Amino acid sequence: MTDQGPGQVLFHFVRHWARRPVSADAGGEQGRHVLVCEVVYALSQRGAPATVNAIAHEIGIDQSGASRLIKSATSGGYLAMVASPVDGRRREASLTPAGRFMLDQAHRWQEDIFAQLTTGWSDKKRRDFQRAMTDLMDRSYAMDA
Repeated sequence: MTDQGPGQVLFHFVRHWARRPVSADAGGEQGRHVLVCEVVYALSQRGAPATVNAIAHEIGIDQSGASRLIKSATSGGYLAMVASPVDGRRREASLTPAGRFMLDQAHRWQEDIFAQLTTGWSDKKRRDFQRAMTDLMDRSYAMDA
């Protein structure tokens, strides 16, 4: 057992996995494409527009860095930039079919890694963990608001 509190363990886990790729072949440029596509997907799941500023905030980088990521993923065919339906002056990112396919592959890899990390866990323990992490994420988003 550890003498670290649950908060310390959580942040240790986050630091550890922040250094890992998000899919089996996601090193370098491909990793950046997966990252920005994950963010666009996550924003859309929350009903938030995937603007440059929103993407920058979600990743924790400046607007120019987010713009470069978006430009690269758009050039790679993974994202499309379109005028906002609410404000035509604002542009929003969306996944292309190629971006969705790449993201589906990354998600399969993530599920495989989770299965490996939780070998020996019951289905109930996995569901309880998922619920607890979802609750933490929901509270984290609420703190950002």
